[in-house]
Amino acid sequence: MTPMRSRHVSIVIPASARQVYDYAADPDNLPRWAAGLAAGVRRDGDVLVTDSPMGEVVVRFAPDNPYGILDHDVTLPDGEVVANPLRVIDHPDGAEVVFTVRQRDLTDDQFDADCAAVERDLQALHDAVIAPS
Repeated sequence: MTPMRSRHVSIVIPASARQVYDYAADPDNLPRWAAGLAAGVRRDGDVLVTDSPMGEVVVRFAPDNPYGILDHDVTLPDGEVVANPLRVIDHPDGAEVVFTVRQRDLTDDQFDADCAAVERDLQALHDAVIAPS
């Protein structure tokens, strides 16, 4: 069995880690930066239900915390739960946002495409934080 690969995708945002964390943690901001969870975000208790490109998914974020942890589990339409590690950490130039992408059962090309999608989302987060609309 081939071990599952992981790739850490990151971006530095010229803002405080707290500012970036607060922006990214606000479900109302998800459509501005998280294309995979972008449409139809609605709250159902402590989870978010979103209309994603894969269909309706349920997202459960880590509770609010002072450590920049934005880990979230995504329950896919088929019931599979995907754990997504996401951190906002201090950086000399502001804040670094680090998303760990895991290959799971994806082909190498699908994994590369997934990582590229995360890079686009992090760039959108960068742009939204530094120039909010």
